Amino acid sequence: MIRRLTLPIVVSLAVLAPGLSKAQGRVAGVDSPPTPDSIAVAGQKRNTAASVIQMSGLVPGRALNYRDVQRAIQALFASGQFDDVQLLQTQADGRNILVIQVRERPQLVKWTVRGVERLAEGSVRDKVQLSEGRPLDPAAVTRALARIDSMYHAQGYYLAEAKPVYVYERDSAAVRVIFDLQEGNRVAISQVDIQGNTHFTDQLIVEQMHSKPEGFFWMHSGEYNDDKVAEDLRQTLPEYYGKRGYVDFQVLQDTLIVNEKTGKATLVVTVSEGEPYKVGTFEIVGNRRFSTDELQPYYPFDTHNRTGLLGLGGRPSNAYFDDQQWQDATRKLQTLYYNNGYIYVQVRPDVIRRFDANGKPVVDLRWVINEGQPAIVSHVEIRGNDVTHERVIREAIVMVPGDVFRQDALIASYQRVSNLGFFNQPLPFPETKPANEQGDIDVVFHVTEKRTGNINFGASVGQGTGVGGFIGLDEPNLFGKGKRGQLQWQFGKNINDFSITYTDPAIRESRISGTIGVHDQRVRYVIADVGRLRRRGANVQFGFPLFGSNYTRLFLNYALDEQSYTGSSTNAAFTNAFRCNYCVRSSLGASVMRDTRVDLPFPTAGTMVQFGFTQNGGFLGGTGDFQRVDVEDHFYAPIGTLGGSPTSNVKLVLGLSSRTGFVFGVTPFFDQLFTLGGTQFFIPLRGYDEASITPFGYDPNAAVNGASPLAFGKSYFTMTGEIGIRVSQMLYLSTFYDAGNVWSRPAQFDPTHLFRGAGFGAAVISPLGPLGIDYAYGFDKTDITGRPAPGWKLHFKLGNFF
Repeated sequence: MIRRLTLPIVVSLAVLAPGLSKAQGRVAGVDSPPTPDSIAVAGQKRNTAASVIQMSGLVPGRALNYRDVQRAIQALFASGQFDDVQLLQTQADGRNILVIQVRERPQLVKWTVRGVERLAEGSVRDKVQLSEGRPLDPAAVTRALARIDSMYHAQGYYLAEAKPVYVYERDSAAVRVIFDLQEGNRVAISQVDIQGNTHFTDQLIVEQMHSKPEGFFWMHSGEYNDDKVAEDLRQTLPEYYGKRGYVDFQVLQDTLIVNEKTGKATLVVTVSEGEPYKVGTFEIVGNRRFSTDELQPYYPFDTHNRTGLLGLGGRPSNAYFDDQQWQDATRKLQTLYYNNGYIYVQVRPDVIRRFDANGKPVVDLRWVINEGQPAIVSHVEIRGNDVTHERVIREAIVMVPGDVFRQDALIASYQRVSNLGFFNQPLPFPETKPANEQGDIDVVFHVTEKRTGNINFGASVGQGTGVGGFIGLDEPNLFGKGKRGQLQWQFGKNINDFSITYTDPAIRESRISGTIGVHDQRVRYVIADVGRLRRRGANVQFGFPLFGSNYTRLFLNYALDEQSYTGSSTNAAFTNAFRCNYCVRSSLGASVMRDTRVDLPFPTAGTMVQFGFTQNGGFLGGTGDFQRVDVEDHFYAPIGTLGGSPTSNVKLVLGLSSRTGFVFGVTPFFDQLFTLGGTQFFIPLRGYDEASITPFGYDPNAAVNGASPLAFGKSYFTMTGEIGIRVSQMLYLSTFYDAGNVWSRPAQFDPTHLFRGAGFGAAVISPLGPLGIDYAYGFDKTDITGRPAPGWKLHFKLGNFF
């Protein structure tokens, strides 16, 4: 027998009603709070009666009150197992029985998405956070639908609609959920309506935005993207107005009005422009380390309107205020202080708004500088070097204890340690921490050793070298002291190249470096059909720091080679011109090199400039008497990163380089003269065949008949511009533009007449060193009749010929 609800239980349900879900629990009872003799459970299939009673927290034999009812219903709903809960009271055989009547949620067997075509299905699935094998949570389904809608809206699919489809099984005890998607077309912006603008037209403002309306050409698709719109409204437009003095500019509102039938949309942007501010007076306050005259060049606006110390005697500028320029100038000023040890400097860029005598808005600018005390380097610590001796690392660090701490010295030290190549990359940036109450700094370099030695062997194939093999041993960090030993043997049908070198970057722990090497090289020049050349000999070189610089060194070297050139039976003219058996080349040279490149072997910043002079023969003995001058320079600048992070390893690089050479005197060694073309044997000029660029122009027969004896000159010039993508220390991609020429005599040197080539390529680090492939277009090729015949050329580079 089921009795009427008692007043206390009715009150308890009234209290619970606002907090319960749409499936309300209810209690039938008697006129006074009962004491159940036993508790029964009805309606459960998956859950046991004991588990339901345990979840409710109810105990038979204990009098019920409204708080017990509240807690029981809340606990059962909170378990996520039930869609409906009822508490019923009945009597049987004079005993009070409390019945917990439940309706279980169906168990989620599987879920999937259907109809995804325009976005990645994996991205859509990531928005659904449902656990299979558990009771279905309707709220989680609703949240998944909202996340899917948001994702489509962010990509411009405002007409997309997601609906859940429920497929019930086993008398509704199990369910499968299908998220059925109707994507529709991406919304296209047909019009951008700027409201509130009075100083600039809608067209001019829209031209600054990335979110442009659709147009006639395919690149003007008008596709809507939330991220691009947000960037326009938060950054692009404020920067555009800010550069013109509108420092009060604001975007008040943006609305997208979508026509559901056509999928076209109007983007309505409401702005408040304000008035343009001109620059008024300027003053510098608080500077002691640098005079006002030293700091004023950092002021970005009209130089003739700068004020003197504290702004006295200054007159207003006619320039409009540019907040971006002002902030950039402030950062440059801070960097000046950082590089002189004032790492605790505080520069406050004040922008003081006012109206001039004509009622026009003006900003007075002021740098308020709190210099603090210069920081001194207290300790330089190195942690993590288990193999490399600390001395090797410290020689790469350009800051020592007792120096004034400088930011540029810290960056240079980090780059030099990274360039050693002994540690895992990317190298963590050095840690700086206060050393004492005076503000001095401890600098800590954290390194992780990597395996530096290589033993490699295998087969190789190259353009001109044929099929062969190689054996190599290379250890750039012998005994952990930064000394380098290298053995290289490459052998095959057309090449046999054996060399051993040993380099000590710090002889007897001094700043003098030394290199000694021996070599035995035999090569058959299949490309250009030059013939056979054998070189064997030895060389020694010493390097000295120039003017105490860590980046500039003077090198002195001596080499002694015995060369034999037997030529080619099919290229008699070349053989007769340069035949030389057991000729001795004795050479003494000097060169100066300044190298600040970083991220080797594929640099992303810095420069390398080298000038060398070599005397061959003459008073040194040997065959011939000539002088050779070589000039080489490389410039690299980072232009961005891929992946959206400034610390990303994938870097975009702009590179410019040039090479120049001159030979004075008479030389019987053709390999000491210059010819251009290809990438394998001679001076590289991509897009052209080996040895095809001669002092007499382009030789179209070089690829078929081989190199002409007249192909070699005594002066040359090449230049290259490239945009590269440094994917890692092992992979580099680039697009390039080459130009160059060669002349018979140094007096004919004319860098205004050059042969041009352009293309793209890739380079990787292999066991033999760098290898790469380039595909280039030679613009200035001609046929045998002299008519223009430009075309593409594939170049393969391997090992020592790279």
